[in-house]
Amino acid sequence: MPTVELTGEMLIGAAAVPGDSGTFTARDPRTGEELKPVYGLGGPPEVARAAALAWTAFDEYRHTDGERRAAFLDRIAANLEDVSEQLVARVVAETGIAQPRVRGELARTVNQLRLFGRVLREDSWIGARIEPPLPGRTPLPRPDLRQRKIPLGPVAVFGASNFPLAFSVAGGDTVSALAAGCPVIVKAHSSHPGTSELVGRSVQAAVAESGLPEGVFSLLFGGGSTLGTALVSDPRVRAVGFTGSRAGGLALVATAAARPVPIPVYAEMSSVNPVFLLPGALAAAPEELGRAFVASLTTGTGQLCTSPGLVFALDSPYLERFLASAAEAVRATGAAPMLSRGICSSYDEGVRRRASRPDVTEVAAGGRDDSIDAEGVTHLFTTTGSAFLADTSLHEEVFGASSLVVRIMDDEELPRVVEALEGQLTATVHATDDDLGLARELLPTLELKAGRLIFNGWPTGVDVGHAMVHGGPYPSTSDGRSTSVGTLAIERFLRPVAYQDLPAGLRPAGLDDANELGIVRQLDGEFGRA
Repeated sequence: MPTVELTGEMLIGAAAVPGDSGTFTARDPRTGEELKPVYGLGGPPEVARAAALAWTAFDEYRHTDGERRAAFLDRIAANLEDVSEQLVARVVAETGIAQPRVRGELARTVNQLRLFGRVLREDSWIGARIEPPLPGRTPLPRPDLRQRKIPLGPVAVFGASNFPLAFSVAGGDTVSALAAGCPVIVKAHSSHPGTSELVGRSVQAAVAESGLPEGVFSLLFGGGSTLGTALVSDPRVRAVGFTGSRAGGLALVATAAARPVPIPVYAEMSSVNPVFLLPGALAAAPEELGRAFVASLTTGTGQLCTSPGLVFALDSPYLERFLASAAEAVRATGAAPMLSRGICSSYDEGVRRRASRPDVTEVAAGGRDDSIDAEGVTHLFTTTGSAFLADTSLHEEVFGASSLVVRIMDDEELPRVVEALEGQLTATVHATDDDLGLARELLPTLELKAGRLIFNGWPTGVDVGHAMVHGGPYPSTSDGRSTSVGTLAIERFLRPVAYQDLPAGLRPAGLDDANELGIVRQLDGEFGRA
């Protein structure tokens, strides 16, 4: 397969455009080596050009049928497979992520594209509802009412640092927006520009190969305070998808809200993913739980949005055995490269702040390796329930392989701790049959706190399917009614429209009397294919 030449240019519609607002290069976090090529930064003029193309493309693209959009997504997937070897090598060089995980993430990205293609082909995303007229109804007749969902318009997507494929240029936000019928403008993450360019060229080629208007996709490089703000402020952009820090997400939310016409921002921001070890489960297998916990904590050097950053358990000899096992596993863990120098520096500062807090004790630290440029070292801390309740800084995410085990003194303290938690992506409960009564008491509160509840498992690992929720109450996301993973993600970029007494000749596909699409729809309150 041919090698794609990386040029360091932005992709605005069908064109490759050099940036003239400064330059930057990627850096290998393992060695510190700068990676060619040099990338040019864009600014407001490039945003305006991309937004104009996206808006021009929107009318044609939103009227494409499900089959044509599905074929487009399949073409992106095939193009990514064609450059898979070059792409995997570049991801490893730019992020330090081990090759097996990169290959798994690439497979997830490709499968995600094809999954949304299947959703488009079965047309349930249209959300067709029909209520036939009832002219004889009293006291008022009912008009003919027909409802479907339509795309919002061009979407700005901000690539994530920790998933250079699955949450980036052709990741979940992009594919769900494209599936909905929305053109996409991606702001690439600065830590993996070569990866972003490779993926962006695969999408750009698929646009051309599918005969779609060029503005369906653009890829920009630039700073968040300039290009990102300009992108979210542009009146032609109608929604935003973001994965990153709380500060970054809230800045975008504020920018979007300050527009003359505010737009939705779907920002995944921060989560500590609490784990609850109930007494029966802890007594049954404390050492095994300790080892499994550290395996989850150190996955991806802890740089996952679902990393278990908090563990709660009643104080007991079994908890001491859990801590001893976890500490042994932590000390056996070698240092690993973090995604970038910036992320590593923030992590080290977070660890220092945590270690300096009163009533916090470091239980164990992993091995060091000074030869790694962005060295990530595992840290395990412990504190008490009363300290956790008194010090809200202990509730904060430390993005990396660091976790805090909280000793709960009694059954009365546990619900108070649960109630004090912020909104989370996940909450995990380890329980045996003897713990089901306590689990039943916790469940109503936990489901108000998290988007996904896990029993007798670990939060790392998110299955991409129809029932998955990867979202949660604020501040884990800016809008807890949505998900950024799974087919429900398409709903973020659609809105319902009702048509009252629309003449038959004007009815959109799926709302005709004959149901020529053959889709499942709601007819007078009953679901079927009529």
